[in-house]
Amino acid sequence: MPKFIVVLSGKRKCGKDYLKDSLVSYYSNSSVLTLSAPLKKQYAIDHGLDYELLLGSSDYKERYREDMIRWGEQKRSEDPSFFCDLVVNTIPAKDRHDETNIWIVSDARRPSDIDYFVRNYGREKCILIRVSASHETRMSRGFEFQPGIDDADSECALDSFANWDLLFSNNDQNDFENSWAELTSLVS
Repeated sequence: MPKFIVVLSGKRKCGKDYLKDSLVSYYSNSSVLTLSAPLKKQYAIDHGLDYELLLGSSDYKERYREDMIRWGEQKRSEDPSFFCDLVVNTIPAKDRHDETNIWIVSDARRPSDIDYFVRNYGREKCILIRVSASHETRMSRGFEFQPGIDDADSECALDSFANWDLLFSNNDQNDFENSWAELTSLVS
């Protein structure tokens, strides 16, 4: 069992990756769990695509995003735990059972993602963080609304979720530092 599981959620271009990278730097004994990675890997295999390019924030990934979302939804409808199980099983056994390790789930997108970690590891181990930034800030980071993507469950399924431990505001450095202080007091 890990010491804590920090579960990050938020819209595209809100700064989830920046926060994840900051957490990894701050907590040296951490493992990153990217729920979209096993999805992208299997999607790349099934469709003859470049997995590494699907992991980045390139135009290549954007070309396939909508179809990848549909494909992922089909897999989730067959088994809601499918991608969570895959990513947890990528953690080396020694880290999976290290009680000092902190897991950072970088991209929870659905209630079933949160439910998986709470159900399997206990609510007391899970710190649920909703990262947010204004529409203007997200646009300055390259966000452009895409129908079928930004109004799909992969972006909106957690919009009405209310049980966050922290709403992490990430509009600018001052916002980040204030939210960071709250977060580090939760994960100690």
